[in-house]
Amino acid sequence: MGSRFYFGGQTHQEQWRREVNELGEVPVLEHKGAKLSQSALILDYLAETTGKFAPSNASEKQEIWRWMLFDNHKFTSYYATLRFLYGIKRAGETPVTQFLRERAIAAYRIVDDHLRQTPFLVSARPTIADLSLVGYVYMPEDTGMPQEEFPHIAEWKDSIRNLPGWRHPYDLMPGPTSL
Repeated sequence: MGSRFYFGGQTHQEQWRREVNELGEVPVLEHKGAKLSQSALILDYLAETTGKFAPSNASEKQEIWRWMLFDNHKFTSYYATLRFLYGIKRAGETPVTQFLRERAIAAYRIVDDHLRQTPFLVSARPTIADLSLVGYVYMPEDTGMPQEEFPHIAEWKDSIRNLPGWRHPYDLMPGPTSL
């Protein structure tokens, strides 16, 4: 199975790229005439628009962005690629999956250690930083990650799951949920 199967392959179609997102990626948010892509930007927009999970001051906003950039560059990027290659595509153990797992474990250790001191990433309440990082933590595919080594991430994941209105990421995706 290849990535072309996600969302029926439409993100690879020229028309979709021309009309929806030239980057050929999801998510895409269309709201009040704006068309936004990139999850961190979308989260920031939604926090500003709704006031929910938003920063309470400039210092908190900077800390939120610090964590969202870490997410995009280290936390989710390594794990999501490992999840795809090892857990979905079933490529087996290779030097690439080993490299990705080592990097993902290092990033998870940073987050787990940070969550030892606080219930959420930036403050005592959840922010868009938490929403940015937590998505792939709920993905069940086998990746060979030692989940038992991250007890604070497990507690954080449960805290997010217990928020009013929470839905599993697969339940929020359009189309079939099985890969």
